[in-house]
Amino acid sequence: MKSDSLLLEEKAAQEVMLYRRRKWKWFTYRFLMITIGAILMGIGLELFLVNNQILDGGVVGISIIVSQLTPLPLGVLTFVLNIPFFIIGYRKIGKVFALFTLYGIAVMSTVTLLLHSAHPVTDDLLLATVFGGVTLGLGVGLVIRNGGALDGTEIVSIIVNGKTPFSTGQIIMVINILIFSVAGFAFNWDRAMYSLITYFLAYKVIDIVIQGMDESKSAFIISRYYEEIGLEIMEQLGKSVTYIDATGGYSGEMNKVIFVIISRFEEVKLKSILDEIDPDAFLAVGGSMSEVKGGKMMKKRTPHL
Repeated sequence: MKSDSLLLEEKAAQEVMLYRRRKWKWFTYRFLMITIGAILMGIGLELFLVNNQILDGGVVGISIIVSQLTPLPLGVLTFVLNIPFFIIGYRKIGKVFALFTLYGIAVMSTVTLLLHSAHPVTDDLLLATVFGGVTLGLGVGLVIRNGGALDGTEIVSIIVNGKTPFSTGQIIMVINILIFSVAGFAFNWDRAMYSLITYFLAYKVIDIVIQGMDESKSAFIISRYYEEIGLEIMEQLGKSVTYIDATGGYSGEMNKVIFVIISRFEEVKLKSILDEIDPDAFLAVGGSMSEVKGGKMMKKRTPHL
């Protein structure tokens, strides 16, 4: 039989191997998502915006303006002008972020070079604006969600994001409004206004991709039928609930408060449960929660519909 020390060594070796596999899967998944995001960004630029003379924002927008005034290709300009911001990201955010960012910008620049001579998908400015904005938002959102960036303004917004109450998409939008304003004076105000519409759509899509469609909310319910309501929530939504002891400030009565985390799609179902059991129940749904992690109450079981 093996000694205890040998068994411990084998167990430690297995744990190290498991950790390395998880880390490899983590890197592979993120590189794949960043690749897809960068390709979408390149497609949005060349097949919708650039050939229709609609400006993008940020460093890429500046690159588009310079590429229209000089013979320098957009892909080269985008890569070169982003280098200073890449260095900032390396120093302020970390090596992994810098690696993902450099890779994403390289893929995006390559795609723009390959598609530079391609004809736009549509010549209709409104269609190009809408689909270009959505495509950009999906691409940028995927890259940011997986730990990278495709533009210097995104790097700046990620650094500033933790110090302000504004979302990443909102910060990018403010920076781009300034860039589009300058472009309006220098070039065409119609194209600048179309560009604003493009990035309004893009930053909304960025926020959806980063936060997720299944965005979480906190719900507090007060009712004398708390047990029945709690059971129905667990049965119909498949979510666990927490009962909190509370005392009414005015009445002084002891009450039970039901606390549960729901998605935006489950809010309507929760209200229907309350209408069936106790229409007079007090319900308070908290604002959107950007991240919820851990805890048995978040493990959703298959609901009984």
